[in-house]
Amino acid sequence: MQSFRFIMDKYNPYLFQVAFSVLRSTKDAEDVTQEALLKIYASLPQYKHQGFKTWITRITVNKAIDYKRALERKREQLTDEPELLLPDDSANTVEDEVLYKQRQQRVRECLDDLPDNYRDVLVAFYIEDKSYQQIAVEQGVTLKTVESKLYRAKHWIRKHWKEEEWG
Repeated sequence: MQSFRFIMDKYNPYLFQVAFSVLRSTKDAEDVTQEALLKIYASLPQYKHQGFKTWITRITVNKAIDYKRALERKREQLTDEPELLLPDDSANTVEDEVLYKQRQQRVRECLDDLPDNYRDVLVAFYIEDKSYQQIAVEQGVTLKTVESKLYRAKHWIRKHWKEEEWG
């Protein structure tokens, strides 16, 4: 338990920043950070001792994406009340916005380093939130090609991007 408390104290601000970069809401990022910490704690026995920071980042990003998708589904169900569809930016501080902009710029720089065929599929899938099917149709390729490009792009990123650059 003490070891986990150490992990929480050390990585909580970093995990919050990761969640905020996806959600852009302080309140939501705090909630997701707590959920991610619980998931990390529950998953520690399965951790394979390969890139701890990368592992906890992946858990946090996945939690944030799930949370964001759940929010979007709720918004779609509440289309009768248009005022609920507007994003709540009142909780964002200037510091949060600056951190978000810096992270966004760093991601853009790293994406520029990616080979074009990887960048196109990564942007379509992760940023534009398109399905494999949509990407395949737009790029005139098969689903298998899209899967293969995403796999290769992830491999390229693991090989070329240093974990320290994101800490």
